[in-house]
Amino acid sequence: LVGSEMCIRDRGMGVKIKRSGENCKEEIDMDNHAYAYSVLEKLSFCRVAGTEDEKKAAQLLLAEIEAVGGSGEWMEFPIPACTVTQEGMRIVSPYAREVETIGYGRSGALPEGGKTLKFYYAERGAAEDYVGMGDLSDTAVMVNSISFEAYRLLCEKHAAAFIVMRGLHYNTLKTADAYRKNLSDEKLQFGRIPGFMISAKVATEMVRDGVDRVHLTLVQSEFEATSRNVLAVIPGTEYPEESIALTAHYDSVPVGKGAHDNASGAAALMHIYRHFLKNPPKRTLRFIWCGAEEGGLFGSQAYIERNKALMPQIRLCFNFDMCGTTLGENHISVTGGEALKHFTEQFCREVGRSSVVRVRVQSSDSAVFADHGVPAIAISRYADSADYHVHSDVLFPLGAEQLYRDAEFAVRYIARVANSIVLPLDTTIPEDMKKELDKYFDRDKTKSNG
Repeated sequence: LVGSEMCIRDRGMGVKIKRSGENCKEEIDMDNHAYAYSVLEKLSFCRVAGTEDEKKAAQLLLAEIEAVGGSGEWMEFPIPACTVTQEGMRIVSPYAREVETIGYGRSGALPEGGKTLKFYYAERGAAEDYVGMGDLSDTAVMVNSISFEAYRLLCEKHAAAFIVMRGLHYNTLKTADAYRKNLSDEKLQFGRIPGFMISAKVATEMVRDGVDRVHLTLVQSEFEATSRNVLAVIPGTEYPEESIALTAHYDSVPVGKGAHDNASGAAALMHIYRHFLKNPPKRTLRFIWCGAEEGGLFGSQAYIERNKALMPQIRLCFNFDMCGTTLGENHISVTGGEALKHFTEQFCREVGRSSVVRVRVQSSDSAVFADHGVPAIAISRYADSADYHVHSDVLFPLGAEQLYRDAEFAVRYIARVANSIVLPLDTTIPEDMKKELDKYFDRDKTKSNG
């Protein structure tokens, strides 16, 4: 700045330029830099799917859409939920000890008063870990993680219960940021087995000390909760029959503020919406702030289920999941073919943005669109110094200027595609990516098992 101009930065949230002179007085507030961060601040609170807090976040997004001159609506949809009223674990033999535990949601229940069971550690839970073992209906089986295949085998062996561990050897459940998880529909097709989570510290002690009997208690009830997608549409000015979907989930896990995952992506998407509301593109843009992503991509699945007639018109999906870290590096996941990856790399070079571009299925709402034939470009920013799914997912690692850069890069990429005369990229899902999607959604295992 020169002369009498003065630049003021306030906490990295934008730039305000003041100019003064004999004949004029002017103040220009460059709030465009700060806008996404202001939305991020509003959304940085725990927003678990199906709760009043998630509903509050949806209301905030709708209010923001209206505040910038747009029009939005929400789409309600049911999600599976549960209430656990009793949960407990007690080591019975070779010594007695109470163990802190968290029961798995939607995993069924044990008889009133609980049940004493044999204890067996099956490591990966693979077929080789059960050699020589028959029916396990009197046994609680501990596995390293409850993968699709591990759960299928537990059901095949009629295990009475399963136990998984969380964290590292020094963690308690609290310091490992453990929280209740629900079994997925994909696993439940094989049946229900009461499940429990314990700390890796306790799990280590149990195996090392030769624990052979445990008493488990689990009582729960299931019900349907309500989640919501927040929707807005900007019609195309020349090719309104062709659409681009823009997605970001706004729910969070039960620990932390969910700032990085994914208030940041929801805020970036609002910045993008505000831009294109003022600058309508040639193709229609469909904005979808998805609810209930964390529990199983329910929001994007519900949107597609209710908009099947629209799907042939949607040619591409841009997804935003974790953006804006002050430190870190940019990542773009292309759920499509190599041609789309090359186009994305070339565009990054054109605008001078350093990005790691990979062909892969990102575990977010973009995967659902790709699974229905819509290639996806998932834009993220990761940093070892910024956490997610933990209590320390808070505002501090995120910066207004970087969130602005991430959103503005997306604006330029979306404009390049949405304003082209002919779409300049490949909008098909190649066969090898379809196989990767089968793996991601556990269909390859279902097919291979008959």
